[in-house]
Amino acid sequence: MIQEDKKIRLRKRMVNLYGRLFYLAAVTATILGIATVLVLIIKLAYDSAGWLNWSFITGTPSRFASKTGIYPVIMGSLFTVAITAVLCLVLGVGAAINLEEYMHKGRLKQIIETNIANLAGIPSIVYGLLGLGIFVGYMDMKPGIVIVGAFTLTLRILPIMIISAQEALRAVPGTLREASYSLGATKWETIRHIVIPEAVPGIMTGTILALANAVGETAPLIMIGVATSIFSAPEGLFSPFGALPLQIFAWSDFPGADFQHGVVPAAIVVLLVMLLLFNGAAIIIRNKFQKGR
Repeated sequence: MIQEDKKIRLRKRMVNLYGRLFYLAAVTATILGIATVLVLIIKLAYDSAGWLNWSFITGTPSRFASKTGIYPVIMGSLFTVAITAVLCLVLGVGAAINLEEYMHKGRLKQIIETNIANLAGIPSIVYGLLGLGIFVGYMDMKPGIVIVGAFTLTLRILPIMIISAQEALRAVPGTLREASYSLGATKWETIRHIVIPEAVPGIMTGTILALANAVGETAPLIMIGVATSIFSAPEGLFSPFGALPLQIFAWSDFPGADFQHGVVPAAIVVLLVMLLLFNGAAIIIRNKFQKGR
């Protein structure tokens, strides 16, 4: 008995030691991650000081650092992402509802969900090649226009959107569905009035975070011929457009120190602000719908 008690106490000490070591490693990793991000943000803020102003945001690209701006590429990014958002909501939520509410469990559903999960992990440049082949090559659309960019980005984030919408639908308690059916509601009425309203916070959060990912994409847009520099904002679906990440990529090759240590950091700060606004919108929408329940 004494030996067994000693072994139990020793095992508890080892478990506590491992727990403390794991906690210390987790805290260290957190501090290092936050410190790295803070250093990068401070460096960007320092380099962009004096360059990030209203004329820079409302101006057009120029080969002179003091005269350049990012308005056309900001509008191009926002316009394209807005169309992508509509397409992803319709297609992504529709596919998720079909998979979760209508399709029966079986081999076919398993194959479809496995392929969707695999598509979510494919490098973005592959979607650029796919968009180039389908929309530009097969459908004979002009390269570098808004609608082609929106379609290509939709292909890129649609698997992520479907997965997030599925998770939001799965999170709706089954008792709500059963209560609706017991009151005589049809399947569609239950989905429309019970399931979707309950899943909206998760769906919107996943959608906005996926769109924030799309805002920073460069590889798919390069493959479909989007301009790295453009001097006018898009006027319609079939207008050529530019994107902020591509403009940053183009400026990064400029040899001038003003571009390397002034213009590029200022544009990166604007892109980070856009991403933070998307993430903030996701949090606000989620909290609003949760409070409205």
